[in-house]
Amino acid sequence: MPAPTPGCAVPRFSVIVPAYKVQAYLGEGLDSVLTQSCPDLELIAVDDASPDAGGAIIDEYAARDPRVTAVHLAHNLGLGPARNAGLARATGDYLIFLDGDDALVPGALQALTDRLKATGSPDVLIYDHARVHWTGEVVRSRLSHRLSEEGPASFRLADRPALLAMPTVVWNKAYRREYVEREGLQFPPGLYEDTPWTYPALLAAESVAVLDRVCVHYRRRRTGSVPTTSASRHLEIFDQYDRVFGYLAGRPELERWRSTLHRRMAEHFCAVHADTRRLPRAGRAEFFARASALLRRHRAPGARGSLPLSLSRTDRIRHALMRLGARRCYRLLSVLCSAGPALGRAASELGRGLREAALRLHYRIQRLLPLRPELAVFSAYWHGGYACNPAAIEAKLRELAPGMRTAWICDPAHAATLPRETVALRPGSVAYWSALARAGYLVTNVNFDRALVKRPGQVLLQTQHGTPLKRVGLDLQDRPAATPTPDFAGLLRGADQWDYLLSSNRHSTLVWEKAVPSSYTTLEYGYPRNDVFHRATRSDVLELRERLGIPAGSTAILYAPTHRDYRRSRPDHLDFERLLQELGPRFTVLFRTHLTYANAPDRPWEPHPRLLDVSAHPSVEELCLASDALVTDYSSLMFDYAALDRPIVIHADDWEAYEAARGTYFDLRSCPPGAIARTQDELVDIFTTGHWRGSRSAQLRSAFRARFCSYDDGHAAERVVRRVFLGQPTPVPPVVPLPDRHPAPAPPSATTAQPALAPVRP
Repeated sequence: MPAPTPGCAVPRFSVIVPAYKVQAYLGEGLDSVLTQSCPDLELIAVDDASPDAGGAIIDEYAARDPRVTAVHLAHNLGLGPARNAGLARATGDYLIFLDGDDALVPGALQALTDRLKATGSPDVLIYDHARVHWTGEVVRSRLSHRLSEEGPASFRLADRPALLAMPTVVWNKAYRREYVEREGLQFPPGLYEDTPWTYPALLAAESVAVLDRVCVHYRRRRTGSVPTTSASRHLEIFDQYDRVFGYLAGRPELERWRSTLHRRMAEHFCAVHADTRRLPRAGRAEFFARASALLRRHRAPGARGSLPLSLSRTDRIRHALMRLGARRCYRLLSVLCSAGPALGRAASELGRGLREAALRLHYRIQRLLPLRPELAVFSAYWHGGYACNPAAIEAKLRELAPGMRTAWICDPAHAATLPRETVALRPGSVAYWSALARAGYLVTNVNFDRALVKRPGQVLLQTQHGTPLKRVGLDLQDRPAATPTPDFAGLLRGADQWDYLLSSNRHSTLVWEKAVPSSYTTLEYGYPRNDVFHRATRSDVLELRERLGIPAGSTAILYAPTHRDYRRSRPDHLDFERLLQELGPRFTVLFRTHLTYANAPDRPWEPHPRLLDVSAHPSVEELCLASDALVTDYSSLMFDYAALDRPIVIHADDWEAYEAARGTYFDLRSCPPGAIARTQDELVDIFTTGHWRGSRSAQLRSAFRARFCSYDDGHAAERVVRRVFLGQPTPVPPVVPLPDRHPAPAPPSATTAQPALAPVRP
């Protein structure tokens, strides 16, 4: 490897990217490196004589970014030699290998930098990855638990031998360049070239560290991936393992690892043999025979493995049969193992069928028994916790009608959110069906079970969970791409069971009665979940901010974007690091992701002391109270936040795409609740110049409140309880006029005491 040029700073990272027939993905991969928040890097892109435009793409990047070094090979040599060509030009402290169709996640290099510093610059740092399937699904490695950062910061492999069970790939590790040079590590030609690199690199390392964070997105392409292409080249795996054991033979001090590596080799051989995508039928017998010969040749008789792998008895038998060359017995065992799960699934399906039949019978019997008019059953957000309009109504019902009993349908994971006076009902349980059959009142903000048969005398209240900006119900019939379900007949069957539909404003009333027409009675009473905005005091707000970790005097911006119907994956969010840098230290951002993306495998942003992830906070109303302003795009939260009479900023960077995909009931840009930003730069300007809380923003918010918050006065829950549960036909108490309302005040913040600053540009 070349020495750094005198007078030139040594980059922290050398990122080596080989490219062959990956032109469709190469730009994305290179961008993922060059846009890292840690710019201290060199990118060595190696064109492995690719017949597509890969070489030209590399040259384009090299021409516009001096950190990029373009390397062109005269002939296609394969991944190993291509990496070696990049290795020969690397000058960074640490080496990172990235395949041409993969990508670094945002903030990966900064996370590596921090971890390397915390662990004392180890020889090897192992980090996690997620597989990005061609369908768009992102799945984190199932072995991520092995990367726990508990215990010593750095260690020898002998202290954590289970790390050898991690994938034998080169692109989930950072290697200290001096260590690689000292050991003379090089990649061999052929497939499975990572194997003879990974094992020596880990075994010889004097210090190893781990980072429990996804840093790489490993692409699983639908076609064109060499490891999953059927070819006789998969027989090259035997040459690679010969090299591994040849390395051991030259290092007597590592001989104790022979049995462990032998076991890992057997697992690898069995996995390749079982994958019908890799081996053509004609080559399977040869593969088995060569695997058997190699397992016998490199076996350490009588030795015990150093790696605590929990191999099943079946795995041990399979390894032994392959080593002995008993191919027929091996195939018989494979058939039996594959048949076993099928039989188990059949038995499980039968059991589920019998249980469902028993529950259906139980439900029919319960519907013959008298109703319990003192029982009210609530649910919110598809079996979620205690939240939204149903929660506010349930609390007010217990206050005004203490003789009523309440129950809440929720998954066990959310049972802790319920008040002690409310019974938890697990969906699908016997108690669940009994309650649905006999409760006098049913309240939800989504839909009850489709199997619900509403009985005469039962009262069903549909509260909804937001003022509709985007199209809903039957108005989606001409937009199949954005339709949550094409079962419009089922939607109307469910609506036919509603006795009451709660509406927060006249706009909502007109939309719902057209989009979901039925014979229900609409209650224009406001949203009970917003009552807390008029009950909370300044001390309540300060307590919430302290509990959330908002610094005293900071201006807290609640950023709550909605989901996108026109894309399957999570949309790109704001560049939070740049946003906070330009806003300055007086601002804190509370980020709340949409429910649709709650189970995403990893954060799309890097940690920052003034960026608080509040996605898991159970109450969005508390987040509203704790914040000084709301930034959103097309979320219905804006209608609720307007009841607080605090500033709202719309970040509408893709309005045309959103309108085309989902459709809206009005052009938000013509009647916004505050200032509108089309870009992140405009968003920064709105806050740094004070426009977010200026007179024009206040005028827009006032008009917006008059249109959409006419009933949100702090008494909506009481009006609902008195009408639905107590039978009082006149809305009581009457609606408080807008000028007479006094929502919870925002706390004093840094921006109220200091003049606005000009935007800071990096």
